[in-house]
Amino acid sequence: MSKTLSQKNTPEVLAPVADYFKVLSETSRLQILSCLRNGAMNVTEIGEETGLGQANLSKHLKVLTQAGLVSRQPQGVSVYYEICDPMIFDLCEFVCDRISQQLQKRAKEFEKMSAFKNR
Repeated sequence: MSKTLSQKNTPEVLAPVADYFKVLSETSRLQILSCLRNGAMNVTEIGEETGLGQANLSKHLKVLTQAGLVSRQPQGVSVYYEICDPMIFDLCEFVCDRISQQLQKRAKEFEKMSAFKNR
């Protein structure tokens, strides 16, 4: 944890952190970020890959752009979106690994419980 966050747990310091995680708390936005992992895509391509409708997709892209996670690049009649900071994938992988560890731990606990049922 950064010194700033660990030394000053004031609302002014924590609010931007909470806002950042709010942006990532929406499944559709995580889908979009995942799509963009391999490079820039336009709205049509993202929509085809995610199954999100145009209006919903535009709303989420706007939030991701305003949060600074995604940038938009006009190219001709299309607008292409791309990841601004690939570190976001490190963060997501860290969280996924942690969830996986927790699920494995729970599975082992359930295995122990089922051993009692078979007796």
